[in-house]
Amino acid sequence: MVSETKAKIVYMELLKEDLVVIRIVPEGGMPNYVTGQFLTIGLPIPSEQKIVRRAYSIASHPENRDYFEFVIRWVRKPLPGRVTTELFYANVGDEVYLGAPTGQELLIEDKLPNGKPDTRRIVCVGGGTGIAPFVAYAKHLHDTGDKRQVVVLHGASYVDELSYKRLFTDLENESKERGKDEWNFIYRAAISRPKEFFNRSWNGHVGRVESFFKPNKQGVSPIDELVGEEVTPENTRVYICGYQGTIDGVIEYLAPKGFVTKDNKHPDGTYEIKYESYG
Repeated sequence: MVSETKAKIVYMELLKEDLVVIRIVPEGGMPNYVTGQFLTIGLPIPSEQKIVRRAYSIASHPENRDYFEFVIRWVRKPLPGRVTTELFYANVGDEVYLGAPTGQELLIEDKLPNGKPDTRRIVCVGGGTGIAPFVAYAKHLHDTGDKRQVVVLHGASYVDELSYKRLFTDLENESKERGKDEWNFIYRAAISRPKEFFNRSWNGHVGRVESFFKPNKQGVSPIDELVGEEVTPENTRVYICGYQGTIDGVIEYLAPKGFVTKDNKHPDGTYEIKYESYG
């Protein structure tokens, strides 16, 4: 039996024809959940004569008790997703079904094995709509007064797919104004198709988002330059959400530095790279 509740769409912002931000409010009020989780959205599909469900990462953070937020891409090739297609044709006020928040893969680690606080920097790598959980990370860590350095890296094909660019830019500017002792935040984006006409104004990092970790001939990567030191398992934890190719690419660059995942943990059971794939 699927545990779910009725909910209403209260806000929709179409960022482009195939990218939308949606806010949904459960009928019985907001449940408790943890930053980095996901839930299912269910909709009746006329052709199927039943409710079909799909999992989406939560972009809002638990301190926000007003709504769940999602950023959703409408992928239409090779075939459009049934639930996503219905969501793109939905309107504010429409009813959906929400499953309970779940997922353990991208929960933020706050403590070391010895119980002491984990003060290592947090590097978040989001490919496309894989940025969603890291929107929640940024808001949560900001609102709870976390002192760790937070670096958000977002990869997209086109500039107009950088769905939370303004939010992340504002958070970085706040970091500069308040000082890194109070709020230490860095945001950078990568555009993988810089020669396309729609990206002609882009003057930032080019290539896939995992290329932030690619070392140059001197062994220094863009992420090392960004934070001012070599990222190592001793000073950094990495969280990734996106296609498997993005995850594999980051791991390939970090493995020689001693970073490991849950699949090849250290002898004491710890690991520095957490990830969740989709698609």
